[in-house]
Amino acid sequence: MTEQLILITGGSSGIGKAAAKLLFQKGHRIILQARTLDKLQAAAQEIDPSGQRVYIYSTDLTKPEAVEAAAQQIIAEVGLPDVIINSAGAGEWLTFKEATLSHFEETVQSPYLATAYTCKVFHEPMLQRGSGHFIIVNSGACYISLPGAVGYLPSRAAMLGFARALHADLYRTPLKVSMVAFGKVNTPYFQANPRSEARIPKAAAILVPPMSEAAT
Repeated sequence: MTEQLILITGGSSGIGKAAAKLLFQKGHRIILQARTLDKLQAAAQEIDPSGQRVYIYSTDLTKPEAVEAAAQQIIAEVGLPDVIINSAGAGEWLTFKEATLSHFEETVQSPYLATAYTCKVFHEPMLQRGSGHFIIVNSGACYISLPGAVGYLPSRAAMLGFARALHADLYRTPLKVSMVAFGKVNTPYFQANPRSEARIPKAAAILVPPMSEAAT
């Protein structure tokens, strides 16, 4: 397998970190991008104790100017990624009564806008090179409507719409677009959002058994 440079947003924990571990073990170079520097440093040390093939960039992915500046820095210092895995995400399952006005803004900012910004800033350099692959990590909840998630579900549906629209837009270009929709995955998300886990329908747990975040 040819070595690739793979950028993973949200790579300091959860699905993003698990993907980074697996891809590193397969011989690829990894760029981890997330907001919190100490978590990035810990993840990089865990994945690559030598510090030679994992790079970290602390970025607020909800800020377009920060995403653009980080992209320029990444390209200059490490190179243009071959693959970008958009795994950054947030958002608690809340009822309409529980949700604040800021909750709706936050769930749009991440994951949807963070993903759109990231794809946009790398799109033109990838086109000029003639290759690139955007992978969008989503929740299986993007396909359904359920009570108790008035911010989370619309943001995930927006991710689905974006993935479909981007795929259509780039169909006749050298760039590829993929989306992966996970069921319930055992990540730190549920530790931070215990109410969300309680609201996932039992039917979903039966249809899609919980998955470990370990890259095995």
